[in-house]
Amino acid sequence: MEYGIQQIAERFSGRDREMVLEAYGIAEKALEGKLRGNRRPFIEHPLGVARIVSEETGLQADAVTAVFLHEANRFQGATAAEINSSAMLKSFYAQFPQDIVNMVRSLDNISFITLRQTGLDEERYRKLIISYSTDPRVVIIKLADRLEVLRNLEALPSSKRNPKVTESMQLYAPLAHQLGLYLIKSEMEDIYLRCMEPEAYRAITNSLKATEREREALAVRFIAPLRAKLDRSGIKYTMKARTKSAYSIWRKMQAQKVPFEKIYDVFAMRFIIDCPPIRTVEHELCWKVYSLVTEEYQPDTSRLRDWLSKPKPNGYESLHTTVTTREGTTVEVQIRTVRMDLEAEQGHASHWAYKGIRSEEVLSDWLNRVRDMMQRNEPGGYEKMPPELMKQIYVFTPAGDLRELHAGASVLDFAFDIHSNIGARCTGGRVNGKMVPIREELHTGDVVEIITGKNQKPNPDWLNFVVTSKARNKIRQKLKEEENKAAAEGKEMLSRRMRNWKMEMDDLVLAELTKKYHFKVNNEFFAAVGSGSIDLMEIKEFLSSGERREETPAAQAASQRQGRTVESDSSSSDYLIIGSGLGKVSYKMARCCNPIFGDEVFGFVTIKEGLKIHRISCPNAARLLSEYPYRIQKVRWAQNADRASSTASLKIVTGNDLQVTNAVISTVNMFKASIRSFNVVERSRSEQEIQMTTYVASNAELDKITASLRKLRDVRQVTRL
Repeated sequence: MEYGIQQIAERFSGRDREMVLEAYGIAEKALEGKLRGNRRPFIEHPLGVARIVSEETGLQADAVTAVFLHEANRFQGATAAEINSSAMLKSFYAQFPQDIVNMVRSLDNISFITLRQTGLDEERYRKLIISYSTDPRVVIIKLADRLEVLRNLEALPSSKRNPKVTESMQLYAPLAHQLGLYLIKSEMEDIYLRCMEPEAYRAITNSLKATEREREALAVRFIAPLRAKLDRSGIKYTMKARTKSAYSIWRKMQAQKVPFEKIYDVFAMRFIIDCPPIRTVEHELCWKVYSLVTEEYQPDTSRLRDWLSKPKPNGYESLHTTVTTREGTTVEVQIRTVRMDLEAEQGHASHWAYKGIRSEEVLSDWLNRVRDMMQRNEPGGYEKMPPELMKQIYVFTPAGDLRELHAGASVLDFAFDIHSNIGARCTGGRVNGKMVPIREELHTGDVVEIITGKNQKPNPDWLNFVVTSKARNKIRQKLKEEENKAAAEGKEMLSRRMRNWKMEMDDLVLAELTKKYHFKVNNEFFAAVGSGSIDLMEIKEFLSSGERREETPAAQAASQRQGRTVESDSSSSDYLIIGSGLGKVSYKMARCCNPIFGDEVFGFVTIKEGLKIHRISCPNAARLLSEYPYRIQKVRWAQNADRASSTASLKIVTGNDLQVTNAVISTVNMFKASIRSFNVVERSRSEQEIQMTTYVASNAELDKITASLRKLRDVRQVTRL
């Protein structure tokens, strides 16, 4: 029961007292033989922290218990992961409530935050320390821990004292202020001044000590003549006499470049008026108090600050003036209402805000609620972290740069967050010095180094585990780029081979190949050829065999129905007439060009399927006319030809915009035509291709549709297929 544990335990009773003593016993045993830098037993540190936690912050027994368990656990591993998996921490689960174990785990994690990770940036550190725990008591315990270290700087090697003080000033003091722990904040600032500016600190503290009794007597003399006047006026009020801290005085001396004697608000009297929160009433009473003060004492009108009529941009409201007593002493007077004082201390105009300390709205609101509950001293009623703050993790590059990612982010997400090219070539990483795969999930505080390979390429499987939108978008973009590149190579490769094989790569051939290999669009087929997934010799065998030119679903949809006829022209034996009548001959419309009424056409006699009608502009026309002239039959349209079931396909290249897509559909519907199929393929971020099949009565009607489409804004090309 050494080093003050009895005094700490006596603050609690029943099971709480037993729990604190039990945790202390565990810490005492675990830290046996451990010494601080000043050769004093290490157990003095957790005892000092526990005293601050219980006496100066008002936290309850569970927080004090967490202090001792954390200190008992701190030497159980070299990393936070080792400590979190230690046998000692696991044993705590059976002995202590879950919320205490969670606090211990969070404190263990926070203890491994390095100066390099924080970068001495208060915003960065606050995000880190908060992200380790959903329990706000952890933050308060950490502040108490740091204050105990500052109070015992002699326990540190001399080379570490100034860095520790600087770190505390830049990271911990702002956090203490936001939580309303003003005494802790002021003490940290004064310790900083004592260490970093010892001469200035001695001068200011000596001056304050020399004038301490004088200030106390001044406060009594100042209020004495005002008390009767205020009581007669019926104004309800409280008064606060405030002396600036040494650090605050030093800062003002530096800013104004004046000596101690010229700092007029070293000592201030604050009147806080209790009245209804009605602004007209508030303002009237504040000015009433001002008039009573200035009746009694000589005001310095040049130092009157009216933040009642025109509050500060942050909402701060108060009436400030400086008066001189009959003895010639200068006193700053602040006059405000209870509402204004509450706003100044806890609301939008709180000190941490108008002094320029940066904050994040959600996090700041949470910390403010924690402060309010501390002031109400509600045991066990601590505000849990908002869900918004639990969705993020904070990890570091080897250079110490902080990166904010969604919870569940992987090494690959981190790589794409650094740069899209690094993400595309990522093969793995080192997390805290350990080699891990790209799927490895990251956690707050991890230091991540990305490993890349020059032959690495994005994989569609990556989309199954990345969680950040940036990574997903970049992976899709890279995959599309790779597919287009492979498609261009595949198309060139296949074209060259087919020329060597004395074959022509036309639209009909491509349709047969995409059907055989089960691709929806030509680009996918070419990409497979380019990547080597399809053997070129297999393609040659297929094109040379009898398998080819079977009907595909798309071709069947595009084909005209069987049973159409042509008849001999009575006026010319050179032509067959496409239409109805006597002397009928069966024919089909060729799938490769889908002729419609009015097109210039010719007939081609096939071996198995009879007569097929091709447009003269058909991609296959040149080959058929030159290689098989003996199979060519002249045909022409009859005036009464059946036009109802003619189909035509168009390729429309447009900007990548939904509005232009809707305009295309609306334009077609304006004519005597109907849309049979409609497919949109994204070519790039700024361009898309629409492939559309329509029913039209004639090529004249199709020409009108085509001309109207070309006039649309952002339509770049219209081609009949």
